[in-house]
Amino acid sequence: MKSLVTTLGRFEREQLGLILPHEHVFVDMRTPDQPGYGEANAADVIALMAPQIEAIKAQGITALVECTTGGVGRRADIDLAVSRATGMPIVVPTGNYREPWIPQWVHEADETALETWMVGELTEGIEGTGVAAGWIKLSAGDDGITPLEERILRAAGRAAVRTGAVIGSHTIRGKVVMDQLDILAEEGCPADRFISIHMQEEKDFGLHRALVERGAWIEYDHVGRAPDADVLALVLRAIEQGLDRQLLISHDLGWYDPAQPGGGVPRPYTHLVDWLLPALDKAGVPAATIGRLTRDNPFDAFAR
Repeated sequence: MKSLVTTLGRFEREQLGLILPHEHVFVDMRTPDQPGYGEANAADVIALMAPQIEAIKAQGITALVECTTGGVGRRADIDLAVSRATGMPIVVPTGNYREPWIPQWVHEADETALETWMVGELTEGIEGTGVAAGWIKLSAGDDGITPLEERILRAAGRAAVRTGAVIGSHTIRGKVVMDQLDILAEEGCPADRFISIHMQEEKDFGLHRALVERGAWIEYDHVGRAPDADVLALVLRAIEQGLDRQLLISHDLGWYDPAQPGGGVPRPYTHLVDWLLPALDKAGVPAATIGRLTRDNPFDAFAR
């Protein structure tokens, strides 16, 4: 039976309700070679981020997907501390971001070593925390995949085949996503184990349809960041064209930033429930479709 792998253990479908599939608890966008990269006290992160998570718990959110991966400050130990402090299951990724946010050891590792690392984190745990990764997060350059990014992608495809984990990629352009799917197909990884993150940035809607037709998930993660009217129009268009069974929606917000004094000022994860869901209801979207977007799709995409 499929289950969601989180900081608080495995959860089956009937144990969960609303799931936010793309948020951040902790992010450091400095490159890994910078002084102080990824450094923070867990208690400070809890103090800043626990109120944000308590707010979404009050809305009925039952799990949150952490999208901070290797290269941009992933701290599974901090995710675990925040999760325990709030009782919120958090789904943590393995994998690594794109260039130049790639640490030296990844530059030097071959595909087999990277695959072994990802599989280890997905099955045994991350960096001694006891937290198993729930999915694989990576990225690709806006203008195309570099050789190093391809090496990471191929390793991720092999790890996904071995574990059933989904791969999510920060990829701005649909044509690059198509290239990623071609590479994954060569590794035997099916398209339904791939999420095209930030798909709202691709202005050619035909590519949204094309990715869904190939079997991939598409994600609109700009709720609360883009104008409400634009967000609603795009989600409604996807529903009207039958893409809703492979659509994920979220905010891409948060987060504690160790490069900022006191971790910066977090942006809440509440707008989806506060505004988008009532707006969809008012627009006549059936309750079953809204439930699919907020409960079934996130579970089906990330569970393994």
